[in-house]
Amino acid sequence: MEASSSSRELRARDYLEKHRIMELLNYLTTHLIFFQPDKPREYLISLLERLRIAKITGVAFPFFMDHSNIVSMFEMMDTSNKGTISFVQYKQALITLGLCTTDEVLKDDGHVITLDKFKHEVSRRSQEICSAFNTLGRTKEKDSESYQTATELLLLH
Repeated sequence: MEASSSSRELRARDYLEKHRIMELLNYLTTHLIFFQPDKPREYLISLLERLRIAKITGVAFPFFMDHSNIVSMFEMMDTSNKGTISFVQYKQALITLGLCTTDEVLKDDGHVITLDKFKHEVSRRSQEICSAFNTLGRTKEKDSESYQTATELLLLH
C-alpha cells in the first residue's frame, strides 16, 4: 500500500513540475497579495485570461513588478543604505516575488547583493517564467479548455 501511495505522489509531483503548476499558483498568489483586489476571484480570472492571451499571441507576459517597485523593494531591505543586501534577504525577496521556491538551492558566493544584481536576477527569472508559460506546447483548444476549467473552479469557490 505504501509503495502505491509513494508512486502516486511521485506521479503527482512529476505532473506538477512538467506543467509548472506550482510556479503558476505562486505567481497568482503573489499577485493577489501584492494588489489585494476587492474581488479576488474575478481578478484571478482576469489574470488567467491575460496569461492565456500572452501565451497565444506572444505579447508581454503580465508581471506586476516594474523598475520602481523592484528598486523600492531593494531599498526596504537595505535599511542601512549601503547599496547592498544580504544573500538571505535576496533569496527571501525572490521567494516573496514567486521567482524562487523555498527548496531551490541558490549559490551563495559570499558576496553581498547589489541593486544591479537584484534587478538583473528579478528580470532574468521573470523572463524564464514568461518563456516557460509561453512554450508549454499546448494547442489553442487545449489552452481554452484549461482556462475554462480554471475559471469554473474559481467561480465555484
